[in-house]
Amino acid sequence: MKNRMRMRQVHLDFHTSEAIDGIGKTFSKKQFQKMLKTGHVNSITIFSKCHHGWAYHPSEANEMHPHLNFDLLKAQIEAAHEINVKTPVYISAGLDEKMARRHPEWLIRDNKDRTNWVPDFMTPGYHQFCFNTPYLDYLLEQVHEVLLNYDADGIFLDIVGVKECYCTYCVDKIRKAGYDPRDKAKMQEIWESTYANYTKKVQGVIDEARPGTPVFHNGGHIQRGRRDLAHMNSHLELESLPTGEWGYQHFPLSVRYVQGLGMQYLGMTGKFHTWWGEFGGFKHPNALRWETALCLANGAACSIGDQLHPEGLMDKATYSLIGAAYKEVEEKENWCFDVDCIADIALLSTESVINDNSSHTRASGSDEGCVKILLEGKYLYDVIDLESDFSKYKVIILPDIIKIDSMLKALLDKFLSNGGKILASGESGLSTVKDAFTYDLGANFIDESMFNPSYFKPGFLLNSLENSSFVMYGKGYHVDLKGEEHGEFQNSYFNRDVFTFCSHQHTPPTLERFSPGMTQGKDGIYIAWQVFKDYNQYGSYILKQMVIHALDALLAENKTLKTNLPSQGIVTLMNQPYEHRYIQHNLYASPVLRGKKKNIEVIEDILPIYNTDVLLRLDKRINNVYLTPEMTAIDFIQNGNTVKYTIAKFECHQMVVLDY
Repeated sequence: MKNRMRMRQVHLDFHTSEAIDGIGKTFSKKQFQKMLKTGHVNSITIFSKCHHGWAYHPSEANEMHPHLNFDLLKAQIEAAHEINVKTPVYISAGLDEKMARRHPEWLIRDNKDRTNWVPDFMTPGYHQFCFNTPYLDYLLEQVHEVLLNYDADGIFLDIVGVKECYCTYCVDKIRKAGYDPRDKAKMQEIWESTYANYTKKVQGVIDEARPGTPVFHNGGHIQRGRRDLAHMNSHLELESLPTGEWGYQHFPLSVRYVQGLGMQYLGMTGKFHTWWGEFGGFKHPNALRWETALCLANGAACSIGDQLHPEGLMDKATYSLIGAAYKEVEEKENWCFDVDCIADIALLSTESVINDNSSHTRASGSDEGCVKILLEGKYLYDVIDLESDFSKYKVIILPDIIKIDSMLKALLDKFLSNGGKILASGESGLSTVKDAFTYDLGANFIDESMFNPSYFKPGFLLNSLENSSFVMYGKGYHVDLKGEEHGEFQNSYFNRDVFTFCSHQHTPPTLERFSPGMTQGKDGIYIAWQVFKDYNQYGSYILKQMVIHALDALLAENKTLKTNLPSQGIVTLMNQPYEHRYIQHNLYASPVLRGKKKNIEVIEDILPIYNTDVLLRLDKRINNVYLTPEMTAIDFIQNGNTVKYTIAKFECHQMVVLDY
């Protein structure tokens, strides 16, 4: 059984200023245990050291918080273990404000000598450390002390990653190696080696003091295409607070990548209305029900972030809130261990292919826009990189900016020879050597369009609209037709300028076909705009319909799952082979934006969904179909490799089990 992480975890922040008295004074073993039971929690990450730099236990490697007079870490571990709750231990690695003021020369600096997180020492906030300084030895001693003195079920090290730094230590190192610190490529080598050395030394401390202890190095984002960085951890924790800066699209993108890495993983959300460090902020219980259900539907364990009050009392409202979600998780989790994700389509991540250590690919939003369409279109998908097994999929999407080099060409040649198809958009599919398509997508490339916006007129029927010329805000490209055309590219009369503008926003279309807008050849389909970035930014209905039309044309009758679940619903299909069963997940909630300042996505109302029809194409004979955890049998029809059933009603999350 490959995945036995605790499924109901809490990440208990405790970043507590030295300006506050009475630290932990109301901590109670009985109350701590009661709240964990109320919350149905079976693992809680607790603090050895916080961002302020203080230890919450007696320490020779650090200093105990000046207003704490007992071993809080030990008390929490003993209380949790007594009721069979695991206790990974948190150590702030990248931040330590106490030491920042004592050793500012150890801090990360940019090329203008500014600190990060906050730019100076007159702004409230934290300053980040460089691991190419003596600070690393100081940190390693703290890890070693915790492992020797406490029954830690894991180590969680926070605020780490490959960081740009021009501190005197990094500059001296590059100059001693004979290179110029103004050469960013060479500096990148230093930054990479600094992080690798840090993780290697941490692992060395673990192997010496307590071999086998799980460790996770948290940087807030699992970088797609950097398996080397991922495998520096024993498992992965996908920090993804949707009401914070991540949004509700981040987790479905991140989790469908990491599930292919062969590692255990959990999804980490928070109980907060916004994000970390918010006292007195709460989600609606339905939001946590949805977020934890989304973890289960993607084969992930669950973690919910909380922050302990300085006096050490666990908040009853918080653990009642968490308990409402985790009670459901506890009832469902036996159907969620050791599962394999089933997918028809693979999104080849732009972040994994471009991999230029810049914000360019993430800022482009192409991956995010693609995942939004796949979710709303009810497709079974994975997110892959260049080390993934392409042969598992029927269609591979190359979104917007993925050109074909020799390595990718070899992978796609094999994929296509086995009957796979490509969906490419924008610049994707072009060779890195010349502006020409590498594969037969039904078009010959001409050039980038000078018109923005431009227009698409479909050559196919739309679900909800009559045909028209639809505006395309994304960058467009002109091609010659050499295959089948699915729609046309129309220019506007002119671009908006001081002497040539029309109406309030942009110029209308000429209504004349200039070139093909969507083409199909023997290897797949090409869309002549950066539709995925456009969808992420504007969310226009036509963009989704273009991609859905293309994917349905490529999948034909080979689509594993079909359903009438509405647009905001999510479906996944998992195989639990050791139990000889499939688990098909159905979720429905509708996030809404609230608050002009933050534009926070909020889930509050959960509406019942009626008569959800599902058709699955499976290669096994199905014996029983039932709803779980209710254990209610439902009628189904199997005809050859198709299985049909209807879910009469569900709210938020419904699992359907198919025994084979």
